[in-house]
Amino acid sequence: MEKSKKGFIPVMLTPFNDNGYIDFDALTKLTEVYLEAGASGLFANCLSSEMFELSDQERIQSIEHVIKVVNGAVPVVATGTFGGAIEKQADFVKKVNDTGTEAVILITSLLADENEADEVFNERVFSLLAKTDSIPVGFYECPVPYKRVLTPNQLKDFVATGRVIYHKDTCLDIEQVKEKINLTVGCKFGLYDAYMGHAVESLKAGSAGLSCIQGNYFPELIVWLCDNYDDVLQQKEVARVQQFLIDNMDVMHNVYPIVSKYFLQKRGLDISTFTRRKVGTFTSTITKEIENLYNNYGVLQDELDLKPALNY
Repeated sequence: MEKSKKGFIPVMLTPFNDNGYIDFDALTKLTEVYLEAGASGLFANCLSSEMFELSDQERIQSIEHVIKVVNGAVPVVATGTFGGAIEKQADFVKKVNDTGTEAVILITSLLADENEADEVFNERVFSLLAKTDSIPVGFYECPVPYKRVLTPNQLKDFVATGRVIYHKDTCLDIEQVKEKINLTVGCKFGLYDAYMGHAVESLKAGSAGLSCIQGNYFPELIVWLCDNYDDVLQQKEVARVQQFLIDNMDVMHNVYPIVSKYFLQKRGLDISTFTRRKVGTFTSTITKEIENLYNNYGVLQDELDLKPALNY
């Protein structure tokens, strides 16, 4: 990923038809929306993509489809580990790499059980690297099946191999983020923060960019923040955006990704709210909250004179 400019890496949704099959036409349009918004890369086959509810074949098909639509415009990363023996995980990493990804993402919570020590995790990471040739990889501190956060020193050692070029951080601790960045300075590596509660501080600390679910509501806003976080003439607006993200954190996570698909519907994208994940009920109360978010974003969008990414 290009580090000279802060970048937004969307955690991509998977659109489904109402019968539960992947809607590849909607996936094409959604990919184009991310690109139109100014995304500097894409994270396909991630938790927001409902990766655990996809078959191996669907995982590969969706990654290949995204890469075809992107057509080299931006790099694409995608998850390649889904548990089991390291040899099995290594085989699927190779299959994902063969689709043309920039890096294959390793899920930290699928390389060691929750009660296993860091030493066990480290050993498995190095074993996986040894079994996957020179394939570039990254980490995602995915909260499912449990959240395993890398320590700054662990990340430093992994990045030092020259194989780890990407990290989606979910530690929620800005001091840890700062230390991870400081310990990997000078490496071909980028840390992308998922937590919007400290988005501006993370960008100012040296993160390569943002990779957050909020981009599945208003991707152009996250791009705007990456572009303007340090603009001395727009610090009032930057603070306004940061507070907007904080104030609406809970509503955007509630029964996600149904809510984000509904929000994108309201913005004009032809996408079903169908999800394979069991995330709860999309109640009338939640619907009203999302509609309020839609209206409030419209006001913010006008204030910032933001061009909408959706033209459908």
